[in-house]
Amino acid sequence: MASYPPLKALVAFDAVMRNKSFSLAADELCVTPGAIGQQIQKLEEWLGMSLFIRQVRQVHPTDAATGYWQKIQQPLAQIADASSRLKRSRSMAVSLSMTPSFAAKWFTSRMANLVTQHPDIELHLKASVETVDFEREVVDLAIRHFNGKGANLDASLLFKDEAQAYCTQEYAAAMCLSVPEDLVRANLLVTTTQPYWEQWFKQFSQLDREAITRIPRMHFDQSLLAIEAAKRGNGVVLASPYLTEAEVASRALIKPFDCCLKLENGYYVVHPSKTTPSQAAMRVKQWLIEEAAKYAKAGVSTDSDL
Repeated sequence: MASYPPLKALVAFDAVMRNKSFSLAADELCVTPGAIGQQIQKLEEWLGMSLFIRQVRQVHPTDAATGYWQKIQQPLAQIADASSRLKRSRSMAVSLSMTPSFAAKWFTSRMANLVTQHPDIELHLKASVETVDFEREVVDLAIRHFNGKGANLDASLLFKDEAQAYCTQEYAAAMCLSVPEDLVRANLLVTTTQPYWEQWFKQFSQLDREAITRIPRMHFDQSLLAIEAAKRGNGVVLASPYLTEAEVASRALIKPFDCCLKLENGYYVVHPSKTTPSQAAMRVKQWLIEEAAKYAKAGVSTDSDL
């Protein structure tokens, strides 16, 4: 029968090694530094050797401690991950990650449908511009804007994306925007998710590279902010029709040109391919796919508003 070291002591040891501090490890585990010291002492007694060189207000891991930690770190992480996934598999809680722009502009207006159809599901929405690391974060599903290709990812397409120009009616009139070449008089609003102005100009205008380069620009890390800037009359934004649905419907923004750039990227719902999501997570995934299909069937108008 295998003889296991004190597991609580291993958790404390791992926290100390990762944080390089007894105090920080104590903060992470919500205990006192003295409690951490007691656990380390228990592990040292079990192993029959010292793991740290103790000095005044300082402790340093021995070479043996470093080598030992390198061998147990991954198994501890795997235990934590397997335990968390097993716990979530029996829970009705679902953690869903997406960008703030997609959450605000597309998802939240449809969230009531999810609640109505699946009232027993406890949804935890995480809005972040950072790409989810499924290995380190407790997230069941994520909606990503990419080409659908990724190692160890199960990716289901919601809809392919497009890039269209939007501005206010007043801005279009003030800049006399009737053809793409008129944008030399405008201010371009550029986002990290739709950095396609050069491609858009190449396909729809006769402007040369020098003329395009001279057009003033403002850069945004979120489409949400760029769309808001366009609504306030600060320029022309190149954005996804899936994120400007409400603005176009209310006439807060119009499409000054009949130009729709088809993109390779799209919106996908993803999760790790090596693990099976919980039943609740699969229900949310299916709801997203069906909701996107209804939206695609309804159609997104690409006609010019002028």
